[in-house]
Amino acid sequence: MLKMGQCGITSSKTVLVFLNLIFWAAAGILCYVGAYVFVTFDDYDHFFEDVYTLIPAVTIIAVGALLFIIGLIGCYATVRESYCGLTTFVVILMLVFLTEVAVVVLGYVYRAKVEHEVNVSIKKVYDEYNGTNSNAQSRAIDYIQRQLQCCGIHNYSDWQNTQWYKESKNNSVPISCCKNNVVSCTGSLTRHADLYQEGCEALVVKKMEEIMMYVIWAALTFATIQMLGMLCACVVLCRRSRDPAYELLITGGTYA
Repeated sequence: MLKMGQCGITSSKTVLVFLNLIFWAAAGILCYVGAYVFVTFDDYDHFFEDVYTLIPAVTIIAVGALLFIIGLIGCYATVRESYCGLTTFVVILMLVFLTEVAVVVLGYVYRAKVEHEVNVSIKKVYDEYNGTNSNAQSRAIDYIQRQLQCCGIHNYSDWQNTQWYKESKNNSVPISCCKNNVVSCTGSLTRHADLYQEGCEALVVKKMEEIMMYVIWAALTFATIQMLGMLCACVVLCRRSRDPAYELLITGGTYA
């Protein structure tokens, strides 16, 4: 009985210590994912009027910071076999688990809103383009056209409806519409083969939806790991409080 109890506890403790090490790695990964969303959003923020799209990213960074603290508490409590420490560990882990579930839900909600947000704002951004580097909208448009290899909202012909095109009167689109492998491209619409053919609207939506999926999958993956951590901690707690053999193991006593 004593050996079986010791074997079960040792196995649970070993898994729990290993999981705490994973929590530390997870903390770094989650913070990286959240920071990546922030950096990407900064490049595309002109296409979003709703800043609440960043809520999942903010939450996942907070979860990453908490996971690092949880790893410390979990390792200490597991090694010292502290009932209070393990209980605190399970409670905090449960709260973080619920937070990650909320991140997944929010991720799906805002992922569904991305297309609407882009559709509403992208035409306004293109209308405010003036081709100067001092203009934030111009920098944003030139950046996404080069980065996503696209031109215009639906295709390059959309530029003909913009104020910039009407004022420039040179029958051309911005140089950022030019394909990378075309050296002599001037953006002229008479040489449309030199221009990116695909519009930017669909690609911006796709990019942001992919980023939201990164957040969702990261939260789901580590929520699953946390469930295993809670299970192992509960096994140790239950053994400690109910198994006489385990109490003897801790105290070094023997059966009478």
